[in-house]
Amino acid sequence: MCGRFTLTTTPQALNQLFPLFDGIDLPPNYNVAPTQNVLAVRVKPGTDQLEAVRLRWGLVPSWADDIKIGYKLINARLDTAATKPSFRSAFKQRHCLILADGFFEWKKIGKTKQPFLVRMRDGQPFAFAGLWEKWDGGEKPVESCTILTTDANELMREVHDRMPVIVDKAHLRHWLVTPGASEPGTFAYLGPFPADAMTKMAVNPLVNNVRNNDPRCLEPAAS
Repeated sequence: MCGRFTLTTTPQALNQLFPLFDGIDLPPNYNVAPTQNVLAVRVKPGTDQLEAVRLRWGLVPSWADDIKIGYKLINARLDTAATKPSFRSAFKQRHCLILADGFFEWKKIGKTKQPFLVRMRDGQPFAFAGLWEKWDGGEKPVESCTILTTDANELMREVHDRMPVIVDKAHLRHWLVTPGASEPGTFAYLGPFPADAMTKMAVNPLVNNVRNNDPRCLEPAAS
């Protein structure tokens, strides 16, 4: 799964993925948590142009009675998202990419849960495969998203049996502009990201508390 992540990079670094971030306000976020607004890229509705947007993390289906359902829908399994009622409409019509430069996962060690920070070996930002929805059930519309997950690769398997779907740079645009495809193999490039391109490190348990959001969250755990 994916329950927390980081985005501490610069707009210039994100422009290596898409040239959309010049002039964007991007304060570092060392502990991105569900219900926060996250930075994403999608096809602008009604056009064929890409845009950078802020989406609430935790998908709220258009038919939902209460926005709180989003707490339960921060992740969607890649193997079932196309058919699950909460996600199938978005899978057919509304793909997005959620920007990050690291994510956290927890391993139970004795009576404690040790957080691990996972990053790209080259230190560059990357994009999670996501789905987005628009909900009109409140005082104003809410656009929200979920992160797709898949089986863990060799690196992640030591910590958890699931991991977020990270889209290789070669396929970023294809994921955005090809919603609704049902042909076998259309999204064959989605799955566990190559373990040899990633690193993981045990980090400061301060990240366990969502109120902690500073560089200490990224410090190595005390030995």
